[in-house]
Amino acid sequence: MTEFTYIKLRKEERIAFITLNHPPANTLSQAMFDDLDLAFSKIEEDEDVKAVVVHGEGRFFAAGADIKEFTMVNGSDSFSEMARKGQRVFKKIETFSKPVIASIHGAALGGGLELAMACHIRLVAEDAKLGLPELQLGLIPGFAGTQRLPRLVGRAKATEMLLTSDPITGKEAVKWGLANHAHPQDTLLEETEKLAKKVSQKGAISVSFALELLQNAQDDSFDIASENEAKRFGEVSATIDAKEGIQAFIEKRKPNFKDK
Repeated sequence: MTEFTYIKLRKEERIAFITLNHPPANTLSQAMFDDLDLAFSKIEEDEDVKAVVVHGEGRFFAAGADIKEFTMVNGSDSFSEMARKGQRVFKKIETFSKPVIASIHGAALGGGLELAMACHIRLVAEDAKLGLPELQLGLIPGFAGTQRLPRLVGRAKATEMLLTSDPITGKEAVKWGLANHAHPQDTLLEETEKLAKKVSQKGAISVSFALELLQNAQDDSFDIASENEAKRFGEVSATIDAKEGIQAFIEKRKPNFKDK
């Protein structure tokens, strides 16, 4: 079994659980980035895994980057490379072929929120705190937070959150489109598992294509993304899963996808 330094990885049925485990606040160190990178590579290779849940051990989801590491880095080039490393890992999550669901309790601040924003779906505790407080330290977000936040909440709200450093609650995050659903903290992980199980019932090929096309909608022009959708529609229609799904619909039963 692979040994990780700051995360735990386990599998339950078709769901992989990545638990951030860097007490007391699950800060994102360079070693944690290495762990996340390796964990997602292993999950990608595991055909039995159909969905991923990312959550935090203890009181927080993740309360930011490991600021202590900043005191050991010299020169702007080294800081830039640190940022690029985090960006590469988060881009890997954002473009992952299997659904990644963040289950956010306590706080997701700074790098913690940047990690959450890279996930495909975010569920939050109603009283969780989400924000990018880097300007309070005379810094700015480094893991593409300035790019993902306005895409989710709009430029005006993103500007306010960045310049004031004020966090928003889980309930407010749902209102602004930063999170999908808010739940009481004591039922959050249970509700996340329910959603992950529902997602894991879908065919792996169609899920992978859907995630790819959603990313295309962000990265490509409408015409290019639409053409890729037509291409993928043709490809998926020829799969065993599509034939089974159509037949199950006609027969008014649940589909039995072969790639589960």
